[in-house]
Amino acid sequence: MAVMTHAHHQAQANYNRLDLDTQERFDHAMELADDNRDNGEYLALMLAAAALAGLRIPYGGHVRKCACSCWCPVIFDPDHPDAHEIEASPGYNLGRHQCPRCADDHRETA
Repeated sequence: MAVMTHAHHQAQANYNRLDLDTQERFDHAMELADDNRDNGEYLALMLAAAALAGLRIPYGGHVRKCACSCWCPVIFDPDHPDAHEIEASPGYNLGRHQCPRCADDHRETA
């Protein structure tokens, strides 16, 4: 009997390790996702941004770049239980979030 194992997806990526072209494409995908009212397009843009960062997320997953004041370069899953939402962005899809490490080291508020 064959045993099927599931590939684990990488939880974080370092924005600074992306080349400049990939950083620009990641930023563009995130900007488009932020202001997109179509849920299907938003989810496709999340998948694209994650793929550009080298992350594998499930359909319906999300990614954010850490938005704290220390200029952390981490791209991460904002639904991680230790991530922290600094503030929501009314009228937009992407709020400001801290990665789990920054949320633990220096939690910020809006």
